This record gives sequence, structure tokens and C-alpha cells, in this order.
Amino acid sequence: MVMKIVVLGAGVIGVTSAWYLARAGHEVTVIDRQPAAGLETSFANAGEISPGYASPWAAPGIPLKALKWMFMEHAPLIVQPRPDWAKISWLARMLMNCTAEAYAVNKSRMVRLAEYSRDCLIELRAETGIAYDERQKGTLQLFRSEKQVTAAEKDIAVLKADGVAFEVLDPAACIAAEPGLAGARHKIAGGLRLPGDETGDCLKFTQSLAAMAEAAGVTFRHGVRIDRLEAEGDRIAAVHTSEGRVTADAFVVALGSHSPQLVREFGIRLPVYPVKGYSITVPIVDEARAPVSTVMDETHKIAITRLGDRIRVGGMAEIAGFDTSLKAKRQATLTHSIEDLFGGAGDQSRASFWAGLRPMTPDGTPIIGRSPLANLFLNTGHGTLGWTMAAGSGKVLADIVSGRQAEIDTAGLGYARYLRTPRAARPQLGKAALPA
Repeated sequence: MVMKIVVLGAGVIGVTSAWYLARAGHEVTVIDRQPAAGLETSFANAGEISPGYASPWAAPGIPLKALKWMFMEHAPLIVQPRPDWAKISWLARMLMNCTAEAYAVNKSRMVRLAEYSRDCLIELRAETGIAYDERQKGTLQLFRSEKQVTAAEKDIAVLKADGVAFEVLDPAACIAAEPGLAGARHKIAGGLRLPGDETGDCLKFTQSLAAMAEAAGVTFRHGVRIDRLEAEGDRIAAVHTSEGRVTADAFVVALGSHSPQLVREFGIRLPVYPVKGYSITVPIVDEARAPVSTVMDETHKIAITRLGDRIRVGGMAEIAGFDTSLKAKRQATLTHSIEDLFGGAGDQSRASFWAGLRPMTPDGTPIIGRSPLANLFLNTGHGTLGWTMAAGSGKVLADIVSGRQAEIDTAGLGYARYLRTPRAARPQLGKAALPA
């Protein structure tokens, strides 16, 4: 059955959702407050498409590591002390997932979706010829200590269980894979390389796919503020925007960190919290010193990625609500990581600095599928892996909305995993506001 569907949000998740919904034959409209697609969280992320590194932040040992990180000069995690109940609640739920059992379940779910998404992206690229500074040269997780090498064993066990190709490398093999690391040989203890991983510019992809979707009949309404949803019975009747009321047969919430505010008053409690990440983008000035693909600096939790004639350096996690201000100290951490490993590869005097809000769930797995309201669907909470999981998430969502069986097992991907009892799923009708 052909439906009229409104997708709320034009980041990489909203645009891929719209693309696959349109391919399924539906009439699709995308609404977003920005003047073009991909201008918020999708704008300048780290650039890696890394299914094998799809891991929840909630892991055994993380609470102790977090305490140590607080005293590092270039800390990968920063928790602002300002009181915030949503932050406290989210952190408490994340800590509850820091067990070996929970980690194995959550990582398996994430790898399943991420591997499928990579396959969907390959298929989409072959079908459309879309270009986005893409490379298919694998990714390298770089360890600076033997302790990190040993700690990777739990991830390797999951990779084996899920059939993900990997290579355990000694320092010499790391440099063979990434020759630009030669000057940092003495800082390398080993590495874990995933040859099936890819890289690419998420913004270029999102905007190119949006143009293709528009040519295929999708309507994009940019610069339109989303104010609230209007419910009738157990369904959404319309979305109220700065340009009036918009009706549809179904609605998809793909608003990243802003998703919870829109649905909260309907009794839907999305445990999605904004975790701020930073990146710098620098032009390459020495090809011989530049990365070939993505190198993930395990010590600083920073990814260094080759994007055409640029290097993107992204990472860190700052838990500070919806604050997107740029802090010089964070840029210094990014600069330190790339210069420490690929010194002289990029022109730091021409670096562009950016910060965005990653929509994180406490267990790491995104929320994809039906909501307790009959015609309201969710595609949000992808955290640091929105680019990695985008194509697969969009296709899974389109299958669910269309009433088709998804091509992968969707168990554990939906909102239902957060419901303690069936009664909790009963919607509370009302109006939900979204900040401008």
C-alpha cells in the first residue's frame, strides 16, 4: 500500500530513510529546520564506516577508565558538572550496561546492523554511482600499550562470533598498512585492522543522496521548524511546523538528539542523550605522511581519516547537554593526536574546527522501528555510528513501515527493549514541543 510519509529530520539517518521509503513506492516529504541536508550531526563527523568497531561505550572496566580519563591532559571523556536529571539518568543506565553479558549482547546487535548497513551502502553505491570521497581500504585500531593489545581480545571474540574479517598486527605490520605512521614507530604496540571497513565524507553523501531522492520525487522542506505532533486516538494526525500543519499516513522521527522532546508527552521515553563530539579538518600538505584510510587512536579515542585531499580528525565525548560551543582545549587534543602519529601531514594553520551532538542510547544500539503510537516510527539514537549504520537503518526502517520482513533480524533494535511491561507501551496523548 502506497502511503504519504513525513520524515522529520534531514541528517544522514533521515535522508537514507527517505530514500528507501521512496524506493518502496511511498510519497515522502522530509522536514528540517536547516537550509540544506546534513548540516548538524552529519556535517563533519570522523568519516569512518566501521562495522567491526561498532561497540557500545558501556563496557566492562569503563567506570574505572572514566575516572582515569578525568585526569588526562588530552582526555577522551569530559563530563560537565552542571546538574541535569536527564544526564544523571542516562549515565546511570549506561553504567548498568557495563557488564560482560550486556556488552556482548549490545555489541552483537550493533555489529549485525552495521555489517548489514555496509552491504546496503555498497549496493547503493553500485546502483547510483554516488561519490563522497569514499575509500575501501579498511581501518586500523592503533594500540600504544600492551595493555590495550590484551584488552582487544574481548572485541576479537565478538568479531569471530559474528564472522567479521580482521587482522591482528604487530608494529611493523601497522606501518605497512599505514606508511605515514613510520615516524611514530616507537609509539606503537600493535593494532587491529578490519579490511572490510570503509571511509567517506558523510556530508557529501547526505547531500548527494538528498539530491537523488528529490529527483526521484521526495519533497524536501528546508528551513522549516518542527513545533509539535498532534495525536488523534492512538495515531499521529499531523505535525505542526513554522509553515503550518502537515498531515500524513505515517511519520518517522529521525531528529537525533532532539527526538526525545518531540515524543515525550505521548508517554514515549527515548533514552537518547546528546554527547558532544569534536573534529578538525585539515588540508594534506605531505602525501607520504598522510593516512591511507582511518586510524583509530585507542589511547585518545580519536579517529584520523583520509577524505580526498583532506584529513578529518574526530572524537572525544563531552557530556554537556545541548551545548555546541567550541573549546580550544578540545582542538588541542585533536591536533595532538594527528601530529603525534602523522606529524606534518596536514596544515594545522588551515584547520576548520567543528562540534556536533551525537544521539547516544545507554546501551549503544540505536532505536529503529515502531513506537507505541500506531503510525509513528523511530530511527534515532545512533551515537557515534550514524554514518556507519545509516544505509542499513534506513532500509530496515522502510521495510518495517511498509509491512515487509526486514532482511536482518531486528530483535533488540526497537523501542520495546526499554519497556518493562506491556502497560508501559500505552501512549499518553498530548502535545510535545521541540526547541527551535
